Amino acid sequence: MNATAMEIVLLVLSVLIILITLLQGGKSEGASGAITGGSQMNIFARTKERGPEKILTYITMGLAVLFFLFTILARYL
Repeated sequence: MNATAMEIVLLVLSVLIILITLLQGGKSEGASGAITGGSQMNIFARTKERGPEKILTYITMGLAVLFFLFTILARYL
């Protein structure tokens, strides 16, 4: 695989990672809650992912691993 093809693969993988990450819902208040002082109790905070959420998480992890491997491959080829 030449350098141009590798760059295209990396570009496609990075766009896919961004899109899949944006599709995922937030799991907690995060930094915005710390800044605004919001401490609303969420009864669903400790529930496990199910269905589409779990699939999106697995797809994100798989794409991240592929991106990592292709980045290393691009460095040494």
